[in-house]
Amino acid sequence: MRNKTLYARLFIAFTVAVLTGSAHAGKTLDAVLARGDVRCGVSTGVAGFAIADSAGNWTGLDTDFCRGLAAAVLGDAAKVTFVPLSAQQRFTALQSGEVDLLSRNTTWTLTRDASLGLMFAGVTFYDGQGFMVPGDLGVQSATELDGAEVCVQTGTTTELNLADYFRANNMNFKPVVFENLEESISAFFNGRCQVYTTDRSGLAAILAVDAPNPDDYVILPETISKEPLGPVVRRGDDDWFTIVKWLVYALIEAEEKGVTQANVASMMDSQDPVVKRLLGVSGDMGTKLGLGNSWAVQAIQAVGNYGEVYDRNVLPIGLARTGSNRLWTQGGLMYAMPLR
Repeated sequence: MRNKTLYARLFIAFTVAVLTGSAHAGKTLDAVLARGDVRCGVSTGVAGFAIADSAGNWTGLDTDFCRGLAAAVLGDAAKVTFVPLSAQQRFTALQSGEVDLLSRNTTWTLTRDASLGLMFAGVTFYDGQGFMVPGDLGVQSATELDGAEVCVQTGTTTELNLADYFRANNMNFKPVVFENLEESISAFFNGRCQVYTTDRSGLAAILAVDAPNPDDYVILPETISKEPLGPVVRRGDDDWFTIVKWLVYALIEAEEKGVTQANVASMMDSQDPVVKRLLGVSGDMGTKLGLGNSWAVQAIQAVGNYGEVYDRNVLPIGLARTGSNRLWTQGGLMYAMPLR
């Protein structure tokens, strides 16, 4: 009996050690602090979200989020390394530790949430899939696309949505599939397919940047899916997940409370309890995250609040801030969890 008791105690101790070790394994925050930069997986080029100019300078909503994260964690928005990843590469790169997070127009789905060893840390843009066609095709609605050849990028939710939509509407189509985003866009404009499909934000970006003559193309009115896009981290590192998640909420809360890149310093004198907690004047929100209490101030000073990030990056590609991407106080879905 004594031996059985001893074995039981040893087993429990071993189990606790394993669980404790796994819970603290791969601390992303520790690695980021030791390395001195945030490695952010981004798209290979989507205007308004993540695109590099000829000098290698990245702009976009997704890249600004990464800069805000670097500012919150390291105190310097420049301490971020952007790693462009294709749709096929992105999850493997995050799983393997090549990047610390994805901020890469990635849709939050059950399959991805439950089976890839990853976690979505919030929504930074509510999107939906659509279709673009040449104007001279004479098509006014997606319901008129029976039998069309459709260019689509593989490794995306777009493929499944495309098949679902045509099946549900008793229509046929011929997919023209590409792994590379740039190849798929080039194929469409060179006439290899009659229709291009991706998220509506992507269609707007393609029309603004890649179309030889934007007036020659039409984005059809239908939105055929829900595509909530947001940052993704590895499962099992709860501390890093919490930091990324609450940065999403901090930028949204800052907009709701009128805290901007220009006035953040003066807003530290605010008597609003939420603003005081957000800016680290009272409470210890930063300490709870393992950061300094000025974490949100540093992020807002670097990139502004959510509305400023949106207006600077997304408005120029022709996507007005309507519908779900508005604050909840304005009829949208942008809603920060309580900072208390």
